[in-house]
Order: sequence, then C-alpha cells, then structure tokens
Amino acid sequence: QVQLVESGGGLVQAGGSLRLSCAAVGRTISSYVMGWFRQAPGKVGEFVAAITGTGDSTRYADAAKERFIMSRDNAKNMVYLQMNSLKPEDTAVYYCAAGWVYSVYWSDQRYWGQGTQVTVSS
Repeated sequence: QVQLVESGGGLVQAGGSLRLSCAAVGRTISSYVMGWFRQAPGKVGEFVAAITGTGDSTRYADAAKERFIMSRDNAKNMVYLQMNSLKPEDTAVYYCAAGWVYSVYWSDQRYWGQGTQVTVSS
C-alpha cells in the first residue's frame, strides 16, 4: 500500500509559478511510474505529466509542455511538479498518482493522493 500526500497548491496570479510536491508513505516509490493529473470543476479529469521509475523519461500533456516540469527524488520518496507561466485555465485540483504503466490514463494508475487545489487568477 502506498499513500500519496500532495502539497504546494494555492492561489497565484496568471504568469506566476507554483511547485507541487507529492510525498509517498508506506513503500518506496522507485519501482512506480508516477503521474500528475488534474480535474477542473465541471470538467473531465486530464493527464498532466508522468515520469518513469528511474526518472530518465518524462511525458507531458500538450497543455503542460514548455511550462511544467516533473521530477522525482527516490531517495526522499518525493515527486514534484514545477508549474511556470500559469494560466487561469490551469485552475484545478491536482492529483498525484502511482502505477506500473507509463500511461496517460486515469484507469492505469494504482494509487492516488487526495489532491491539492491550484487556483490561477487573471
């Protein structure tokens, strides 16, 4: 069992930056693919970014490319999402997820955090 706890969300003005963190408790995450997903009010949840277990490969949704950077520190059992040049449309609850498939799909994730709210004002 892996428990994931996100932090770092908040209110930021458009153009600003936030760094989300995801702490894993209960088991080392080095063998898991980690991902970030988000869900805005009234919208379907969507993939944001994923990173392989070793951190040697990342993939991003088109909306996140060039602005977001996902990283991990397996020694600390942590995953991060650096978000730059934030836009109002980035407003959503952001979820950290762990699984065994390098996938963009919610259904492929095995463990989820409780989410952290990110609000970007215009």
